[in-house]
Parts: sequence; structure tokens; C-alpha cells
Amino acid sequence: MGELLREWRERRRLSQLALSIEAEISTRHLSFVETGRSRPTSDMVLRLCEHLEVPLRERNGLLLAAGHAPVYPVGDLDTSEMSEVRAALRQVLTAYEPYPALVVDRGWNLVDANAAVGMFLAGADEDLLVPPVNVLRLSLHPRGIAPRIANLGEWRAHVLGRLRRQADATADPGLELLHQELRGYPCDQPEPDVERPAAGEVAVPLRYRHEGRDLAFISMTAVFGTPLDVTLAELAIESFLPADPATAEALRDS
Repeated sequence: MGELLREWRERRRLSQLALSIEAEISTRHLSFVETGRSRPTSDMVLRLCEHLEVPLRERNGLLLAAGHAPVYPVGDLDTSEMSEVRAALRQVLTAYEPYPALVVDRGWNLVDANAAVGMFLAGADEDLLVPPVNVLRLSLHPRGIAPRIANLGEWRAHVLGRLRRQADATADPGLELLHQELRGYPCDQPEPDVERPAAGEVAVPLRYRHEGRDLAFISMTAVFGTPLDVTLAELAIESFLPADPATAEALRDS
């Protein structure tokens, strides 16, 4: 457990002194925990995890490594216990129409989507649409959405940068592998090293060609504010709102 804790502390770029001050424990005690000379209580593990912003799934892993039972449940969206969650997600997705919105899990696999997302799926290779559909793979794959993204280099840099930060924050090896895979996809446009706004832009737009029209979207992400379930904590709603009046009108008329 101590080695895992040290890895998370170093990942957050905190010294033992800084973490001990934040968690209100002695540096000596923290050192003993990291070296295995002291076995922390479950409350201590959770306190340290809170200050290190460890994701709920990994908190359960740290508890197990310390000899304690996990405390965060891992729900199944298909069960009756999660019916209210499914209903809430569906209500949000429907409310976004006619604008595209979808729900993804931590690995960027599609969980649910509204009808407007269909415009992004049109023309994609059927192999990429076999569940579980990974939306990042679908967006950057040359047989997916990529050929219809007008600013592919800019959007690709945004997606890869975001995925890189998520992988660093969660230490999820699956996200590391996904990042490596997506980096290997071809791109015939220059990719900026640093995201810089163009004149009049406040966010990186997705410029998408659909049925002879050039559409522009701004993406937004929503998550549950106070999740105590691992599955719930790892869900995110990705919505695509019109970035200009022409796109808004085209979506309303579709």
C-alpha cells in the first residue's frame, strides 16, 4: 500500500511535507506508511486519497492494499438500483436535442446518446460501431469521423491532449494504451503543440462537414457533482453546442 500511496503523491507532485500538512498528519507517520512500517486505518487511507484526489476506483484499490474492505460500490447501470440514474441521463440527453449529446464512461466507451448524435455516425465504418463503441477511436480513425472533420489537426491535438491529461490524472493503463493507439492514426493536417485561440474563438471548435454543410460545434462536459459510486463517478455527458448561428439553424431544421 505504501508504494501505491507514494506513486500517487509523486503523481500529484507533492512532497511528504506538503501532503502531511494538507492531511494534518505528521511527516514521520506519512513516511512510515509509505515505507510499510505503519499500517494506516481505513479512515487514514481515505483522508490521504481525498487530498491526493485519487479516483474512487483507485481508492478502493488502496484500501484493499492496506488490508481494508472497499467502501465505494461499483454499480451496474442495467440494474433497477440505477434506474433513476439512467432516467436522469436520458432526460439530459433529450433536453439537448436537436444538439448532439452522449454519455461515456472513463474509457470513452459510449453508454447512451440522443438522436442528434446520428449525424456523427453516418459514413463511419461498421466495425467501429460495434459495441462497445469508443468515441475517441471513432472520432480520429481514418474510417470513422476523421475524414469529415475540417480542422482535424486542431481537433486531434485537443483530443490527444485531453486524453493525456486524463491518463496522467487517473493512472489508468487502458487510457495510456488508447492514447498510444490514437497517436498512431494518420493526419494530413498540422497539429499545434499548444492550443491557441483564433480571432473570436473562446474554445477549440469541432468543424464538421455533414450533408454538404460546414457545421461548427463547441463541446461541453458535465459530470455528477457528488458521486459515491464508482460507475457514477466515471460517467460524463459530452454535448456539442452550435458555435455559430448557421449551425444552430441547420440543426433546428434537420
